[in-house]
Amino acid sequence: EDVIDISRVSAEADCFTYDPGFMSTASCQSTITYIDGDKGILRHRGYDIKDLAEKSDFLEVAYLLIYGELPSGEQYNNFTKQVAHHSLVNERLHYLFQTFCSSSHPMAIMLAAVGSLSAFYPDLLNFKEADYELTAIRMIAKIPTIAAMSYKYSIGQPFIYPDNSLDFTENFLHMMFATPCTKYTVNPIIKNALNKIFILHADHEQNASTSTVRIAGSSGANPFACISTGIASLWGPAHGGANEAVINMLKEIGSSEYIPKYIAKAKDKNDPFRLMGFGHRVYKNYDPRAAVLKETCKEVLKELRQLDNNPLLQIAIELEAIALKDEYFIERKLY
Repeated sequence: EDVIDISRVSAEADCFTYDPGFMSTASCQSTITYIDGDKGILRHRGYDIKDLAEKSDFLEVAYLLIYGELPSGEQYNNFTKQVAHHSLVNERLHYLFQTFCSSSHPMAIMLAAVGSLSAFYPDLLNFKEADYELTAIRMIAKIPTIAAMSYKYSIGQPFIYPDNSLDFTENFLHMMFATPCTKYTVNPIIKNALNKIFILHADHEQNASTSTVRIAGSSGANPFACISTGIASLWGPAHGGANEAVINMLKEIGSSEYIPKYIAKAKDKNDPFRLMGFGHRVYKNYDPRAAVLKETCKEVLKELRQLDNNPLLQIAIELEAIALKDEYFIERKLY
């Protein structure tokens, strides 16, 4: 990409640039992720996202993002051992969860719990380059544990400790769905789907949550506190919260017979209703991650025997089919 350096515009021309949403502005140089929104291309360190989702596991991709290359067998084994070693959280963190009401949103609990890790690692204030690797590993290891704890607390079940005999994705499913009296048997189809979801969400250039973390980190703040700001940003319905918003929208539509009504509402500029899940700030053709997830979704629902009788899926399929043929959505590149 061609870049214009405008860092001295204010000093030399006595004016400022105005770029809402940073659509034409990069805050840093990076070789981690490449996106071509017009062609629907997403690459990490030169590897196409579809290839990574099909051929790698999440920790391989995490290693790739951190170190710039895929790990050898020995490097992978050492990396996974380090992640497993740091998967436990301090026992005192359990008391934090008791301060939340049972109806608290898991993301609210999540950002508070991750932020609280800064109290357990206060030496990371004024973060140094030497701390980078261990801190990254701690985050990769502990955040799934906290996510599972947040979910368990929201449904009133006891926390489940990590099991280091399981791999990364299996361990997360174990912490989410096992109970002290019932072992969770990992379904390989579900495991494969979750692994792909982790990979597809591993990085996405200078998006809202990444930018939020970078801004917080620029002050030298504790990295766990910085990551919690990214979680807060991710929660928003215009970012990661869009996933939840889509489910809520499908429930609101309720039945395929009401789709034309909601299509009309989406077209009405005076109606606040929005079709969630259509359109992307960067991708103007098709989100390559969605193509992978679409097939993965079918595999999971087929395994669960819900492919043909899941009402929300049927609404989503019909809604997409109608929107993709409608000139209103085509003209606005709302795929």
